[in-house]
Amino acid sequence: MTQPIIDLHVHIMPHAMMKPGPLELITRGRTDFDEVGHYCQHPKDFLRYLDSINVERAGLINYVAPQIIGFTPAVNDWVANYCKTDPHRLIAFGGVHPGSVPNAGAEVDRIAKLGIRAIKIHPSHQALSPNSYVSGNRELAAVYERAQANGLPVMIHTGTSIFPGARNVHAQPIFCDEVAVDYPDLVIILAHGGRPLWMNEAFFLVRRHKNMYMDISGIPPQKLLEYFPRIEEIAGKVLWGTDWPSPGVNEMKINVEKFQALPIREEAKRKILYDNAAQIFTR
Repeated sequence: MTQPIIDLHVHIMPHAMMKPGPLELITRGRTDFDEVGHYCQHPKDFLRYLDSINVERAGLINYVAPQIIGFTPAVNDWVANYCKTDPHRLIAFGGVHPGSVPNAGAEVDRIAKLGIRAIKIHPSHQALSPNSYVSGNRELAAVYERAQANGLPVMIHTGTSIFPGARNVHAQPIFCDEVAVDYPDLVIILAHGGRPLWMNEAFFLVRRHKNMYMDISGIPPQKLLEYFPRIEEIAGKVLWGTDWPSPGVNEMKINVEKFQALPIREEAKRKILYDNAAQIFTR
């Protein structure tokens, strides 16, 4: 039987919202950007594309970052509407940026009712440390509190970003340690496993906290065991993602094939490619 796949980190998003610099970066060197743009406007065609590469479900990563990237809170309504085509297969990730809405907690409640399935926090693109609630950012605390109450996992970008204006000082995984301690019933996903600078931190945190996972999106599969030589020890806490179509990520299918070729036990591959995400997103 063919191994089913959940790609939990795909960037299907409204390009029209993006500022010129970030938009130029994601188009640079791509020969398929018209195709990508088409999928961002036509969810049924995107689903057919997923069928063609044996991807059962996909997490569509969207977040609010008006100053650096251009995404306003309207991105939540956009992705919720897009995923209505098949809310089981298309897992809507949205965001709340403290300061961009009058009441961050109420916004979490609102987007949960829209059909948003998870929150994405992007410290580099929001110029926001994920533990800044400890030093008084009550709006961020409200995001975590309401996400926990609504059963929404929170994905936090960790590792560097090359986008214009990105503030990478905020993106160390260790800043998420306090979040996992203070919100023990909140599922936390460290996007990108801290690559390329802080993989050991991410590995430690995933082992330490029962409520913490990481995805391996944006990591060239052939480098995965170089970055995480003990990945099989945490195979039950690792989620597959490609980061397609981000810079340098050209083919979702090729990434899967390279991952499948790694000398990792088949049981661990199955957990990473499908089982772990299916347990978090059961419906």
